[in-house]
Amino acid sequence: MTSSDEGEQPWNPQRQRNSNERLLLDRLRAGGPSSRAQLARESGLSKPTVSSALAALAATGLVREAGTHTPERGRSAVLYAPDPTAGYALGIDIGRAWLRVALADLDGAVVARSEVRNQARTSGTMADLVVTTAHQLVAGSGVDAEKIAQAVVGTPGVYDAEKRRVRYAQHLPGWGRTGLFDRMRDGLGVPLAVHNDANLAALGEYTFGVGAGSRLFVYVMVGTGLGMGVVSEGRLFTGAHGGAGEIGFLPWPGRQKPDTLEHAVSGDAVVAAARSHGMAGPLTAKDVFAAARAGDPAAVKAVELEGERLAHTVAAVAAVLDPDLVVLGGGVGHSADLLLRTVRETLRTLTPLRPKVAPSSLGEDAVLLGAVATALDTARDVTFERRTRSGAPGR
Repeated sequence: MTSSDEGEQPWNPQRQRNSNERLLLDRLRAGGPSSRAQLARESGLSKPTVSSALAALAATGLVREAGTHTPERGRSAVLYAPDPTAGYALGIDIGRAWLRVALADLDGAVVARSEVRNQARTSGTMADLVVTTAHQLVAGSGVDAEKIAQAVVGTPGVYDAEKRRVRYAQHLPGWGRTGLFDRMRDGLGVPLAVHNDANLAALGEYTFGVGAGSRLFVYVMVGTGLGMGVVSEGRLFTGAHGGAGEIGFLPWPGRQKPDTLEHAVSGDAVVAAARSHGMAGPLTAKDVFAAARAGDPAAVKAVELEGERLAHTVAAVAAVLDPDLVVLGGGVGHSADLLLRTVRETLRTLTPLRPKVAPSSLGEDAVLLGAVATALDTARDVTFERRTRSGAPGR
C-alpha cells in the first residue's frame, strides 16, 4: 500500500482482510502447498489471522485443502493450495494459416485447446471464426463460461489501443480495420487484450520454455514475416509506441528499393533462394527445408544462405540489446537445427558480440502459450477481486 493509496482510501478492516488474503494466496501460488503454521512463519502474520484468512479464501473457492503433512514430531497439519478451477484464462493465436485457442486454469494448465485452419477470406470472417472457435472450445471443455476472467489475442502487427486497430499486419488483408477486436470482445463476452504475436511468443518461451531464467533474451520469429520479442528481467520491452522488435522493417541491401530484412530472411526468401539455385515446381519454405534434410544441393545452399542472413540479424540485435540468449522460432525457426551451425559460424566472422543462439522449445505453441501466460496475470487478479467482493463462489 502506497502513501497515496492511504490518503485516498483510509484503512479499514475489510481492506486489511483482503490484503492478508491476497498475501497468503500469492505465497501459496509461489511456494506450493503450505500449512497454516508455515504461512504464519513466512508471512509474519499471526496464526489466528492466517486461520481466518484461509477460511475466507476457502469459503470463496480460492483455496482448497491439498493433503496433510506429518512431521517426525508433533501433530499432522492440513496443507492448503490455490484452487486452480476458481477461474480460467483464454489464449488465442491468430496466424495467416492457423487459428489456435487454448483454455487454461489458474495454475496455467491447459484444460482444452483447438486449432483450425484459417480459411477466412475477410477480416470480419476471421473475427467471427475466432469467436466461434472459442465458444466451441469452452462448450466442449465443461468449464463454466462465467469463470473465464480474461482473454488475450496474439496477432501480427502492432495494436494501437487508442484507435483500437492493428497496424503493420501486411500478411492479414483488412486486419487493420477499426472495430474488429471490439467485435471479437463483444462476441466472446470476456475482457480481451491484444498483443503482438512475437512479443507473446517471447513471453511464452520465457515462462514455459528455453528462455526461463534469462536476464535479457530475444525471440526472433521467422515465418511468413519477420518479428522479434524482447524480454528483460521477465518483462516485455515494447518501446514508446509498441513497435520495438519490428525488425522486419530494417533496411537490407537488395534488388528492390527499398528492400527490407523481412524480404531477405522470411520464408518467402528461402523459397526465392531455392529457386535461384535450380529448385522448381510449387515450393514452400517447409518443402525447401525437407529437401535440404534429404541432401538436395539447391535446398542446402538456400538453407545456408538463410543461416548467413539470420547471423546478420543476430549480430544487429546483439549490438543494440546485448542479450544473453537469442531464440529462433516461427515456421522457419522450427528447422533451426539445420540453421544453427551456419548462424554460429557466420556470427563469429561478423562480431565479437556473440550471444547464445538456441531453437525454440515450444515450437508452434509459443504464441499461444504466451497469450495464456499473459491472460493468467490478469485472470488471477480478476478472479480474486470477484470472489472477495461477492464473498461466495462464482461471479
